[in-house]
Amino acid sequence: MTDRELADLAYDMLKRSYVPYSKFPVGAAILCADGTVFTGCNIENAAYGSTICAERTALVKAVSEGHRDDLVRIAVVGESENYCWPCGSCRQMLYEFAPDLEFLVGKADRSFVKLSFAELLPHGFGPKSLN
Repeated sequence: MTDRELADLAYDMLKRSYVPYSKFPVGAAILCADGTVFTGCNIENAAYGSTICAERTALVKAVSEGHRDDLVRIAVVGESENYCWPCGSCRQMLYEFAPDLEFLVGKADRSFVKLSFAELLPHGFGPKSLN
């Protein structure tokens, strides 16, 4: 799957976001080594702490379907004029399962940048940190 195809799947998820409070839709699509893709959108809640981000939605779907150690690339996109960078909680959750994940981070004009996890989260803390 090309970077553009993965990003387009994430952009398609923007319309499924449930964002009555922030009005800030986010879409995500995560690619597994076997070509399987899991998508996600952000889903807000009146109890704000119960909100889940698009990246974590896609990740939880992947892990719950048995994809724990084969996550290759994730696209995270928004409708703003700035790039839609993953929040700290999403970076931490993703690092748990895929410290070598590649990121495509997009903005409203459908442009995106590609970067490594090490660029996005230098010195990440994960399972190997507990040794």
